[in-house]
Amino acid sequence: MNPPRGATWLTRTPIELNPDPRRVITRLFVPGQEIIAGGGSRAAAVVKRILAMTDCDVTEALQRTLADFSSRHRGFTDTLERHFDLVAHRLGSRATLTGERRLLMGAFFTNEYAVEAAALCNPSMVLHPDQSGLEVGEARFVMSLRAVGEGHLSCIEFRTGVVGPGTLVRLDDPGEVLVSGHRRPPLYDRNLFRGKLAELGDDLESAAFVLDSLPEHFTPTDLDAAVAALDEQILTRSTARQTIDRIRWVAASNYDVEFPEDSAVGERVLWPLGPAESHGMEDARFVRFTDDSGSVTYYATYTAFDGTHVEPQLLETDDFRMFRVTQLTGPAARNKGMALFPRLIGGRYAALSRWDRENNALVTSPDCRSWGSAVTLQFPVEPWELLQLGNCGSPIETREGWLVFTHGVGPMRVYSIGAILLDLDNPARLRARLPDPVILPNEAERDGYVPNVVYSCGAVLHAGTVVLPYGVSDTAIRVAVMELDELLERLLAASA
Repeated sequence: MNPPRGATWLTRTPIELNPDPRRVITRLFVPGQEIIAGGGSRAAAVVKRILAMTDCDVTEALQRTLADFSSRHRGFTDTLERHFDLVAHRLGSRATLTGERRLLMGAFFTNEYAVEAAALCNPSMVLHPDQSGLEVGEARFVMSLRAVGEGHLSCIEFRTGVVGPGTLVRLDDPGEVLVSGHRRPPLYDRNLFRGKLAELGDDLESAAFVLDSLPEHFTPTDLDAAVAALDEQILTRSTARQTIDRIRWVAASNYDVEFPEDSAVGERVLWPLGPAESHGMEDARFVRFTDDSGSVTYYATYTAFDGTHVEPQLLETDDFRMFRVTQLTGPAARNKGMALFPRLIGGRYAALSRWDRENNALVTSPDCRSWGSAVTLQFPVEPWELLQLGNCGSPIETREGWLVFTHGVGPMRVYSIGAILLDLDNPARLRARLPDPVILPNEAERDGYVPNVVYSCGAVLHAGTVVLPYGVSDTAIRVAVMELDELLERLLAASA
């Protein structure tokens, strides 16, 4: 007898998003850092060759570059100018360059990156902050996607669309030109710095010398002054240099990002800008969080990967144009797969955690930044989940409890999506779990960049319909819908 291929009461919609290599951004490109014959670097040699070009050749090369690439990127000449500024120190004391030669040099130190050329996967979905201009029964949503390009480097993309009336789902045209946003100076949190430095095993005496001189929230300028004071004590504090380097690393890993006001949500790309995520931003789990006053903030936990280590980090936004990127601390802020609840529980932030890499657990926090010890609430039981469990996004509040979609890994590393129900007042209590998957990869979903995987990072509930976007073998995105009442009925029946 063949195993079930998922719930028969779930409907797979015709929607499918596939990787599009035409979706590109610009990146700073610096030729190999190796030293070449004569003791110089390749980048310095390139600068020398550009300086030797005739004015006529410079004009011709620049005009060809602008004609080929201006329509593919917003503010293309601004990007070239910015990249020139980043390499201008290699000119030394040479005479001021013409505007054309500056732009051409910027172009030589720029390349295109196809953000989703390799894979498009692991979506999450939340209600859009703008619900204007809709028909009765409709709701607008934002979908986040993990996009994977050359070198298996991940970033976070977005799409928008509308659900309703009923189970209808449609996606908007995302546009053809992507923007990666600009880094902006953040407001740092002193307690976060203390926690991260302690986790890094830093000399807390030197760290305290810096942090005790700063207010609870401080600017990069404040930090520079405090670090300079420690730098003056290098001779009397043997670990001061190491502490300074670690403080700089923490500072670089916490930042703000701003996108152009006239850009659409579907054009925006959150690109790795901090050292903790230098090799990718993975699997964002967005949630529309409502505090006790009714104020709404969008949070997302995502996996930061530096090439060796993974750790959860936090995104925060009100409008999907301005984002704050923050590290997390505490024993439960480890590994992949944190997912925030959409409101406070007992006056505290709550999250699902897979800190031990195998089980679903619950953890709380006073500030959404520091996460203590987790309480395990679900262990692998069924054959399709025996290798490991995890969540498929933030819990959804229903009249019967917190609905959580889970992922389980079974024989041949097949990923499936299941469902559990947690108690509303005490989410550490598991009320019900479905014995069989909600979604198993069917024959059309088994093959791809990572075979035999269906995986989601978050569903949305609207007017009794659950909309569950999911990745298909790390190659494409599909969308399923189901009626909430039937799902709850099956969950409660399974617990009887």
